[in-house]
Amino acid sequence: MIPNVTREIIDLGDGRSISIETGKLAKQADGSVVVQMGNAMLLATVVSAKTAAPGIDFLPLTVDYREKFAAAGRFPGGFFKREARPSDAEVLTMRLVDRVLRPLFPDDYHAETQVMIQLMSHDENVMPDALAGLAASAALAVSDVPFHTLISEVRVARVDGKFIINPSREQLEQSDIDMMIGASSDSIAMVEGEMKEISEKEMVEAIKFAHEAIKAQIAAQEKLKAAIGKEIRTYEEEATDADVEKKVYDLSYDKYFAVAQESSSKQERSEKFSAIKEEILAAFTEEEQVELADLISKYIYKSQKEAVRNVILDLGVRLDGRKTNEIRPIWCEVDYLPSTHGSAIFTRGETQALATVTLGTSREANVIDLPSEQGEENFYLHYNFPPFSTGEAKPLRGTSRREVGHGNLAQRALKNMLTDENPYTVRVVSEVLESNGSSSMATVCAGTLALMDAGVKIAKPVSGIAMGLISDDKTGRWAVLSDILGDEDHLGDMDFKVTGTADGITACQMDIKIEGLNYEIMEQALEQAREGRLHILGKLTEVISQPRETVKKHAPKIVKVTIPGAFIGALIGPGGKVIQELQKATGTTIVINEVDEQGEVEILGTDPDGMQAVLSKIDSIIFKPQVGETYSVKVVKMLDFGAVVEYVQAPGNEVLLHVSELAWERTENVSDVVNMGDVFDVKYIGIDPKTRKEKVSRKALLPRPPRDENRPPRDENRAPRENRGPRPNRDNNNRGPRNNDKDGNKEA
Repeated sequence: MIPNVTREIIDLGDGRSISIETGKLAKQADGSVVVQMGNAMLLATVVSAKTAAPGIDFLPLTVDYREKFAAAGRFPGGFFKREARPSDAEVLTMRLVDRVLRPLFPDDYHAETQVMIQLMSHDENVMPDALAGLAASAALAVSDVPFHTLISEVRVARVDGKFIINPSREQLEQSDIDMMIGASSDSIAMVEGEMKEISEKEMVEAIKFAHEAIKAQIAAQEKLKAAIGKEIRTYEEEATDADVEKKVYDLSYDKYFAVAQESSSKQERSEKFSAIKEEILAAFTEEEQVELADLISKYIYKSQKEAVRNVILDLGVRLDGRKTNEIRPIWCEVDYLPSTHGSAIFTRGETQALATVTLGTSREANVIDLPSEQGEENFYLHYNFPPFSTGEAKPLRGTSRREVGHGNLAQRALKNMLTDENPYTVRVVSEVLESNGSSSMATVCAGTLALMDAGVKIAKPVSGIAMGLISDDKTGRWAVLSDILGDEDHLGDMDFKVTGTADGITACQMDIKIEGLNYEIMEQALEQAREGRLHILGKLTEVISQPRETVKKHAPKIVKVTIPGAFIGALIGPGGKVIQELQKATGTTIVINEVDEQGEVEILGTDPDGMQAVLSKIDSIIFKPQVGETYSVKVVKMLDFGAVVEYVQAPGNEVLLHVSELAWERTENVSDVVNMGDVFDVKYIGIDPKTRKEKVSRKALLPRPPRDENRPPRDENRAPRENRGPRPNRDNNNRGPRNNDKDGNKEA
């Protein structure tokens, strides 16, 4: 049976297009589409359980994105030739899609839902992560799964002042903006990216440009949805009880409102909120507590959320007593850990991050091996969020998606500030020790301080701040909050993180928990973020304003030299013997990379003498004397027929100084002219045509002695050698036999 395929085409307006088709693949899924741009093809599917599991009061949504190596005609790296756990890049793409989709399902839809996206065919000119959001939304569009509004995501770049939608990787390398935008037709839902110190106005312009492209992609999905014509499934809605809701509200709202305006600490506030909950539960019978447990918990949370939000909207007071644009107290310290190459503590309110810096060679670079990207990172940042940072005891299950995402945001915030003067591979690790709001932005601040403490050359310090939003659709009121708390993030409508220098934005990440965000609120948030960012920068630069002049005494120093490619083998030696012995003798690490037929040598060590010894050895290996030049040499060995001398500027590089080149006078014994350890100059003659060996001369630099007056004069009429005719035949075969006696002695 030939499948019935439905297809829509999206014209990007520059000769490129995106197609969405359904009906050919994965027809047993609730919805499936293939999105194609160039030769890149993504398959997206969605499956949702028909009923929700008992006791579930949230949406168990899983978004999975995978890149298949076969899509790029490649084999997986490593020992096992099979795709395994997702890479960090795949996890980041999952998060990009999840954060846009999750708020758009009905609040009371709790059926387990799985969205899977996989790269089936790769095009080196197409970055597939920019198509993942479109593919996921299109799969939902052709399914019967309830979903409020269709969305899409695009990447926007700016090259030579011109915005580009879904650029190639080559174009992205030339761009000063790399942002992923997720939105519905009406409003922005997600922003994430990095920039090279752009202004708030430029950022809004880029978002608006991306939004127009998203609208066209949503229109294509609407056409596809109408062509398929599936009816949205019915599902069992959450149970409600107006009497229970009113009872909980009457018992709790005023109490929550009172606690919310008390200006208390996180722990104190949590204890008071818990006490209120216990009071409410005590107002119900044991039978009611068992029968209505889910409803009571839901209405308690709803009452608490409303009270906290109204305190902010009505009184302009936040949970810790601050104004909406006020930043929590900050203290910082650098050089806290004595053995690290750089360290810093950044504490803002009840959020604390301890950052460390480690310096290494290119051998420590982070290798990227994906179907869609290969390369290395010489700067990378890892973020750790242990459970004790929030006062909890939880099992450790490896690196979470959240840790990957927060670390990547901080890395993008800082990486463009590293200058070309930095010769190291740099690893920053942030250990979050306390968390009550925006530990990722604390990581950016601690990372900046630690980099400067380590002596890493950064152009400018970077700070970060998280903005929140409290809004009321009924009254149209809203308030943008600077430096949000954990509770304000949890109970609020937005988490908008912005990082930058004093001159512009370097990275951002925005999550919206309502259906969208209008531009007026976004512009207000960006302006408030700029003011807060500059305030935090002032606190950082009070502690350390610029990178240290040198790395610390115990930190490795690095020297880079370039040698001709022909000498790489000599430096490595047979089986690596030369380089291994050199590293052992000098206490250094030596890395050689072949680039453009040249050897780039990195020497890493803490002992300057050891590093100098390596440089001297390299000079010796690549030393090539020039004909006619004068060099200082040292006698290292005495022979009957000359002296072995070593070039002073290239220790270990030896040459024979023949006895005939010691002096103009006849030399009977080499020791009559030179002795072991003598240092003198010689002239490099070049390659001797007879011996095919290098030849140097001492006598060539000495004045020629005057002619001996007792020596008979030369016959001026004597013909030149070439005009004298052949020499007598001296072939031994033509000589007569020698007359030797029986003892082998010649006769007289």
